[in-house]
Amino acid sequence: MLLPKFSDFQIEAGADEAGRGCLCGPVTAAAVILPENFHSELLNDSKQLTEKQRAYLRPYIEDKAISFKVIHLSPEEIDQINILNASIKAMQQCAMSLNPKPQYLIVDGNRFKPFADIPYSTIVKGDSKYLSIAAASVLAKTYRDEYMDKIHEEFPMYNWKKNKGYPTIEHRRAIELYGSTLYHRKSFKLLPEQLKLEF
Repeated sequence: MLLPKFSDFQIEAGADEAGRGCLCGPVTAAAVILPENFHSELLNDSKQLTEKQRAYLRPYIEDKAISFKVIHLSPEEIDQINILNASIKAMQQCAMSLNPKPQYLIVDGNRFKPFADIPYSTIVKGDSKYLSIAAASVLAKTYRDEYMDKIHEEFPMYNWKKNKGYPTIEHRRAIELYGSTLYHRKSFKLLPEQLKLEF
């Protein structure tokens, strides 16, 4: 059973991101403020849910939330500031866009940076512990998947519709065959280094 709150503050938001370990596409963050009476038997860490369950939950969360925001940060920005900083920046931007402004923020994971005088806590596996982080994880994942499905039409040979940009064997093979695209993160190791035999 997920918990409704972490802090004693009245307006608490949860934040999470999706796509951190991908070779291409944006990193997508979401922040959500849920009402105190929010209830969902189904809601959990988005990775524990099926695509169908996530698709059902997204409009439900958006309808019930007091406020929510989703932001994509581009591969160019990821390459400039690195994936950890990009993930944190995207979550910070989401939290800043919420109305009302959160009095407290709970963030999935163990890394974050202070910003805008909003106190926060990082919570490892927070998306399977707190409702607002789980809600943010569902929004981040569904919006990012939708984005990857859209750019799949442009470059179907990488099969992003299925792998969503993660480093699957199929995705790496396609990079080997066709090279990288404008959506690939240039700062990531797109292909493992070939083993060299020393004689």
